[in-house]
Amino acid sequence: MNNKKELSPKQRQELVGALKARFEKNMRCHKGVEWTKVQAKLDASPEKLWSLHEMEKTGGEPDVVGYDKKTGEFIFFDCSTETPNGRTSVCYDREGLESRKEHRPKNTAMDLAEAMGIELLTEEEYQELQKLGDFDTKTSSWVKTPSDIRKLGGALYCDRRYGRVFVGHNGAQSYYSARAFRGSLRV
Repeated sequence: MNNKKELSPKQRQELVGALKARFEKNMRCHKGVEWTKVQAKLDASPEKLWSLHEMEKTGGEPDVVGYDKKTGEFIFFDCSTETPNGRTSVCYDREGLESRKEHRPKNTAMDLAEAMGIELLTEEEYQELQKLGDFDTKTSSWVKTPSDIRKLGGALYCDRRYGRVFVGHNGAQSYYSARAFRGSLRV
């Protein structure tokens, strides 16, 4: 990871090209949004572009899913069909990781998201994502867990099975090769 959180000109060009191609391919995800406005925001936000690069690098396939009229921000979600494969086998958070006596994973969803400069999707955001297509039909994704559940040792995940979206729970120390997390970023 680059400590300055800046991309080289070549990395910027490749990432913006990939984002533009995905944007144009998935117009149903962002009706009424113009790419030129998105690109202008990206050009003015090198740290956000770095975060999108991290999302892309770990298999998230970030794409614009909305625009917040109040803040003037474009909203990106990880839109990979399955949970991002470069982020699997992570428990929910640091407390969950430290509670494991053995077979600890290398990282946590919360720590990795923070390092990438993104947020875990909330349960509500995950439901919104699922309106755009069928995601996580073979995998699952940790979602931001309310503090009252987390205080009891649990953490939430979501997936799609049998044509429905499910919210499940595990201990925050759990980790699986088919579970990662989906992130969001506002630019």
